[in-house]
This record gives sequence, C-alpha cells and structure tokens, in this order.
Amino acid sequence: MPHREIHDPTTLWRVLDAVLLIEADLELPVLLRHVIQEACAMTGARYGALGVLDESRTHLAEFITVGLEPDQEEGIGARPTGRGVLGLLVANPEPLRLSHLSAHEESYGFPAGHPPMTSFLGVPIKVRNEVFGNLYLTDKVGWNEFTREDESLVTSLAVAAGIAIENARLHRRVQDLAISDDRERVARDLHDTVIQTLFGAGLSIRAIAGASQASELSDELTAVASTIDDAISQLRSTIYELGLTGGELGVRARIISLLRQLTVVAGFEVHSSFYGPVDSVVSDAIAEHLLATIREAVTNVGRHARATQARVRLSVANDECLLQVIDNGCGLGPRESSEGGLGLNNMRHRAEKLRGRFEVRSQSGGTVLTWCVPL
Repeated sequence: MPHREIHDPTTLWRVLDAVLLIEADLELPVLLRHVIQEACAMTGARYGALGVLDESRTHLAEFITVGLEPDQEEGIGARPTGRGVLGLLVANPEPLRLSHLSAHEESYGFPAGHPPMTSFLGVPIKVRNEVFGNLYLTDKVGWNEFTREDESLVTSLAVAAGIAIENARLHRRVQDLAISDDRERVARDLHDTVIQTLFGAGLSIRAIAGASQASELSDELTAVASTIDDAISQLRSTIYELGLTGGELGVRARIISLLRQLTVVAGFEVHSSFYGPVDSVVSDAIAEHLLATIREAVTNVGRHARATQARVRLSVANDECLLQVIDNGCGLGPRESSEGGLGLNNMRHRAEKLRGRFEVRSQSGGTVLTWCVPL
C-alpha cells in the first residue's frame, strides 16, 4: 500500500485527514479541489490538477486546476481532454515522474498563455483496479523533480479522490433508480386510473349520442368521444415512453440494446424512436423477426452505405407493426435496387413469412428501408 512508504507522521496524518474528508457533506468538486491543494502543499508543487475520466474511460470529462491565477485560466482557454502526456496516463494508468515535461516524446506542448512547467508527477486515481481519472502535479519548488516519497503520498491521496468519485457516481445511480421508480408509479397511475376513467366517460358519451334524437347534438357528442379516444391514445404512448413494461425486458429495450451493440458495426450511434404501445402488442414471434431485420439492416448500412447517420423508427397502429431504417448514405445502386443482395432477400422473406411487405428505396441523401407486418 502506498501509505506504508510515508515515514513522516505529520504527513501521514494529513493524508488520513484528506481520506476522512470523504465522509463530510461536501460537493464533489469542492472535495476534489481540496485533495489537489493538499497534494500541492505536501509535495511543494506549484501547480496541481485533477482530471476525471468519462464513462468510456478514454477522455477527460472534467479538469480541476489549482495554482493558476484567474487571468491565466481564462487565457489558456478550453480544458485538456487527454492528449500528450496527460493522454499517456489515460492509456497507461501507472505513476509517471518526469524532470522535464516538455522533453518527453509524448509531450503535446502548451497552449498560448499557459505558464511554463518543468518537473511533473502524475498518478492514476484508482479504486479496486477501476480507473476514475488522474492527479497531476508540476514544478516542485526548489527541486529538479518529484521524489518517490512524493509519488507514494500523491498515490494515497488519489485513492481518496477515487473513493469520492465512486461514491458520487453511485449516489447518482441511486437517484436515477429512484426517478425510474417514480416514472413507473406515474405510468401505472395513468394506466389504472386516468385511462380507465376516460374510457368509461367515452362509452357513456357514445351511448348518450346514440340515444339522442337531435342529430346536431349526436354529432357533437360523437366528436367529443373521438377527442377522448385521441387523448387515451396519447396517454398510452406517454405511458410506454415512461417505461411501463410489466417488469420484463420489452421489445423497445431489446431494440435499444441491439442498436448499442451495433454501434461498432455501423461506425456511429444509431438512434431510435417508438410510437404506440410497442411492448404490449408486438408478439414474441414478430419480435424475433423484427430484431433480426434490424440487425441485418443496420449491418448493411455499416458495410455498404457509407453513411454518417441512421435512425430506426418503429410504430404500431392500425393493427400493423411498421419498421423503417433510414440512413444518409450513398443509396442503392441499380443492381441492388433490381435484384437485392442476400441481406435484402432475407429481410423480404421474413416480412412475407408474416404476411407482410418489404421495400427499400433510395431517396435524396440516403436510403429508406420499410418492413411492415400485421399484428
């Protein structure tokens, strides 16, 4: 453990205080800034910074600095995202000590307005081998480089920073779960109370309209009932947007998961949109062919379309399940349009097997694939 290499009792107590500060009711940026300040004070560093990695662990999402004057911060401009020596620590999360930062082969240089920096110490922020970011120090005052004991000290402080970041993310996930539970509750209230009330009111109005002798009144009542039907339809769409899936992994979630997996194949994130009660009316038999068709279509986009954007649109209405895959690629050549490749024929066969229809056509700036089957 790095703290075992710290021999000065006073320094060890300061490290312990920094770790215990995690239990204080402080905002994460305030706590992380305190960690940087302690690291600078205990090692004699003129400047300090802490970079927090994004969820992909490939780029710096946040960058907190200590030691720069406000005008220097403003003059430097945008915060680094992880290039040069900073990127080296992102790619290889191991402690790094340098006597001359700019002499390193990975050095990217400093932007205009950035103060000169020479000696450098960088350590990863890790908790149980999970990397959350890096802690950086530069310019050890009165020394040519940082010492091994400095490295042990800063590594210990980085553990405290890592625990704080992990706690903050866990807290955010708990909040997200609470929000999800609230969405589920609201959706059920809408379904069990509001929709049933509206449905009953619509039936009553239609009954009154049918019994009315006045044709004008009957027409008006029928129009009101139609408005109620439209409201019910909109509410149902809202319920399924809120995620009311009966506790099972519905078609909507399975499609989103599939598209996430196909990001590598497509070369970009494929967006999706849903209309109507997709999860409740699409049967397992249709879902099997639907997911296979989406996989085939998106794979074709990635391999042949030279597209930069694509969207999967699924709607259920009028007893039909309608899928469209739209991209902004180069479109179909004459041969593909007339004959179709193996992938297109597979998708057509799946639609015909379910007594549906399939077509693919080029449009200005891309291709539209349509796959429609009865529910």
